[in-house]
Amino acid sequence: MQRIMFLFLACLFLSVTACSKTESQKAGGVVKEQSPAPDISVVSLANGKPLKLSSLKGSVVLLNFWATWCPPCREEIPSMMKLNSAMTGKPFQMVAVSIDEGGKPVIESFFKDTGLLLPTYIDESGAAAKAYGITGVPESFIIDKQGVLVKKIIGGLAWDSPEAVSYIDGLTK
Repeated sequence: MQRIMFLFLACLFLSVTACSKTESQKAGGVVKEQSPAPDISVVSLANGKPLKLSSLKGSVVLLNFWATWCPPCREEIPSMMKLNSAMTGKPFQMVAVSIDEGGKPVIESFFKDTGLLLPTYIDESGAAAKAYGITGVPESFIIDKQGVLVKKIIGGLAWDSPEAVSYIDGLTK
């Protein structure tokens, strides 16, 4: 019985992992911690203006790739909102990049239905996800004030935990 349960869980994990990858992500490169963060350009959901990651040098950046259909992404959004509030007035910028294929209407509908809100950007061409070589969502990258990728996190995280807040706050000093 235990063997059957193990096989079932292994198959479930593999199917969820395989389903979370898009074609552009499967072809992506590998980014390494302690190396310069790839410069990407994404479009703001709020105002439609492009944002170039390199324009944020001098601020710590939490770059998060997510999707509205992703349960772990949905779970971590409230903690990301709290982290963003905790960092108000500090050199910190949250860049939540949606990889939803439906684009702006899908994301706006999600925020309207849930009452959640993040500083969201759209990766229209898939180039940002490819540049970071994401393998699924959520995946997050912490970039220091000099533009160096200091941490890659695969999967959801409690961004409002004392450890996460302290780590990011330490980078802002």
